[in-house]
Amino acid sequence: MRLDLGLIAEMVPTGARVLDLGCGDGDLLSALIRERGCQGQGVEVSSDAFHACVAKGIPVIAADIDDGLTDFTDNSFDVVVLSQTLQATRRPARVLHEMMRVADTAIVSFINYGHIGLRTRLALRGRMPVSPLAPEQWFATPNIHPCSILDFEQLVHSEGLVCAERHVLGADGGPGGRWAQRRPNAFAAAAAYVVHHSDRVRTGPR
Repeated sequence: MRLDLGLIAEMVPTGARVLDLGCGDGDLLSALIRERGCQGQGVEVSSDAFHACVAKGIPVIAADIDDGLTDFTDNSFDVVVLSQTLQATRRPARVLHEMMRVADTAIVSFINYGHIGLRTRLALRGRMPVSPLAPEQWFATPNIHPCSILDFEQLVHSEGLVCAERHVLGADGGPGGRWAQRRPNAFAAAAAYVVHHSDRVRTGPR
């Protein structure tokens, strides 16, 4: 399992009802179900990844999250996870809104395009940069809405939500180093956030 997925797994409460959007081959859900006693449900648009989940016995439906989460009722989960997928959605704000409709807590991770290495490569070479976390060339990448850490925090705020936790990540998907902790927008390769409704932060968990 990817290092960042291991960190995300530790952020999910034991026994939680978890919806994993863009769940890939189901590695995260498998770990949550097996090791943390969670009830898991995946959503995946790729047919290959969908069948990989089925082969592992992971509950999964084939759907495009850009179309909304109409298969799920309000507050039907405790946690919704979106791992390195937000930048590949057509309508990130709508996806975030739908996540917070079906659960009280969202865990969102994404590649930080404000990283100093990506900025420098674009400035010096004049070409769209690639990185270990985003290795595809501009014409092949699924990432159509790249954002920085500051961009994501602004989106969360504009939606009336609160970033309750932030975990900065290195290029390998593990915890970020000292500089990433001090200046995450410039030195973190990626980040993972716990997002809540603002009223939960004021009144405590429901």
